[in-house]
Amino acid sequence: MKNKQSIGVFDSGYGGLTVFKSIIGKLPEYNYIYFGDNARAPYGDHSFETIYQYTLECVEWLFAQGCPLVILACNTASAKALRSIQQNVLPYKYPNHRVLGVIRPTAEIVGEYTQTKRIGVMGTRGTINSESYLMEINKFFPGVQIAQQSCPMWVPLIENNEHLSPGADYFVEKYVNELLSKDSNIDCIVLACTHYPLLVPKIREILPPEINLLGQSDIVADSLVLYLQNHPELESQIAKEGKTAFFTSGDQEDFNSSASIFFGEEIVAIRASPY
Repeated sequence: MKNKQSIGVFDSGYGGLTVFKSIIGKLPEYNYIYFGDNARAPYGDHSFETIYQYTLECVEWLFAQGCPLVILACNTASAKALRSIQQNVLPYKYPNHRVLGVIRPTAEIVGEYTQTKRIGVMGTRGTINSESYLMEINKFFPGVQIAQQSCPMWVPLIENNEHLSPGADYFVEKYVNELLSKDSNIDCIVLACTHYPLLVPKIREILPPEINLLGQSDIVADSLVLYLQNHPELESQIAKEGKTAFFTSGDQEDFNSSASIFFGEEIVAIRASPY
């Protein structure tokens, strides 16, 4: 697929596959390359500088595979690397390439899901500490109040396939209750990590039914549909053969067995190193 232009989708590991699944569902005709940096995952607790460097290496690798457009299907990478790549790298080194994230599309519509104007955001430490959601949501809905909650145990539970076990109940209830204790008027919660949709059944068990639970998969996919419609000069470069290739920097067999949990079907990945 290297000589065919593709849409690149990047995540630090598996979570971006939940977004990728929705993208393919809405835009099945395009060629795609998915890359998971599993060898260095998770990104959530790394420094800004480390996340930026890791993300840039993976983005440049996808560019080299023939992807003029790359989606960062990772909240931590979107929070800590996207803006710097867009402002400091693309204009000078890759003026004809584009990199998009998952935070802005969510921020643009989240205000439509709250009546109380109180929103909760649940994510990794990296995403929460960056305050990217606070800044982006306030651009579009300045009257909304936002409470944040980091959930450091959720990604390890999911990646070890323990997210639906009884042992996960404690940590799901702990973080949800900690968030709601910060603001009892929250009526919309953003799951600001692409891993978290797999925990929705357990979250729903303890969450009051009147609270909206907002995932990102369909939001990001819908945003990409509009982006391609609005940028025909870029859209015309993407091959429309319906081909998909998966790559991981980690162990292929581990990736293939775990990725199916997120993607919903069997995956065969190729090992590749962007560094």
